[in-house]
Amino acid sequence: MVGSNANKIFDPAEMVVLENCSDGLYKVGKNGVEAIYMTRDTKVEFIAFDDRLIAYVKSAMGYPAYYPVYETRIEKPVKAVLMDLDGTSVKSESFWIWIIEKTTTSLLDDSGFTLEDADLPYVSGHSVSEHLEYCVRKYCPDKTVEEARDYYFQHTHHEMNEIMSDRGRVNAFTPAEGLKDFLMELKAREIKIGLVTSGLYEKAWPEILSAFKTLDMGDPEDFYDAIITAGFPLRKGHVGTLGELSPKPHPWLYAEVARVGLGMPFEQRHSVIGMEDSGAGVCSVILAGYACIGIADGNIVESGTKSLCNAYVDNLKSVLELI
Repeated sequence: MVGSNANKIFDPAEMVVLENCSDGLYKVGKNGVEAIYMTRDTKVEFIAFDDRLIAYVKSAMGYPAYYPVYETRIEKPVKAVLMDLDGTSVKSESFWIWIIEKTTTSLLDDSGFTLEDADLPYVSGHSVSEHLEYCVRKYCPDKTVEEARDYYFQHTHHEMNEIMSDRGRVNAFTPAEGLKDFLMELKAREIKIGLVTSGLYEKAWPEILSAFKTLDMGDPEDFYDAIITAGFPLRKGHVGTLGELSPKPHPWLYAEVARVGLGMPFEQRHSVIGMEDSGAGVCSVILAGYACIGIADGNIVESGTKSLCNAYVDNLKSVLELI
């Protein structure tokens, strides 16, 4: 972390220890580099110096980036809570993995295709294009990500229309246990609430609506102080928005919802916490400069990012006890 002994936040047994950064720019023992750690899902590499820490966010699409890593801590009273959508607020990962599986099935023209357990860390928690790039590279290298995106949106549009018409997959989107009580308690404490997702608007918004309908909580646009998604897909015949190359584990979604959506200056970042259940999300929160509370049942442990969390809990009720 900037201005501190960066090595102390990592558990070498949890992460992958490297001698060289994968882009070749940094090597342990040269130019002040003391250690290099990589998350187990291989998405982020941390380069530790005596007085600072930087993160190298890799990109399956060819646009990596370096970021400073700042010290994170929780200062009370907490003024804002930033909540991930998939897995943290709504249980939906299995549905979207199923859509990725259906997309790959279409690319292969093989109705018997199924994803392997080893694929799961790479088909959740990141951008649609990165999920698809992984499947194309592994299962159908003769195809392109662009072809995969066409199939993906065909399946997404069909399945979402079915769900919104009460004909779709049962229990595709289930509110996390205790979500309503948790959100209402934050409101009672006058804590600002931001909802953050790497999902595109057309897939994220039905999830949010479904959860609020189930919980009888009215209009989510009225309830949340700010909501941010990865926007609208960029494809021929449509106007897209930025989102496919800058999602989690990049910091921009969390930084924008807090600074722009909630009006929280960077200097007040220690009174802001993020809540995540994925390794990519944990990295996104801390790279934006905020403390992260990890929620169990996602892939935080498997991705090797538990030591990056300021706390790790089993449920939403435990978060209230922390803040």
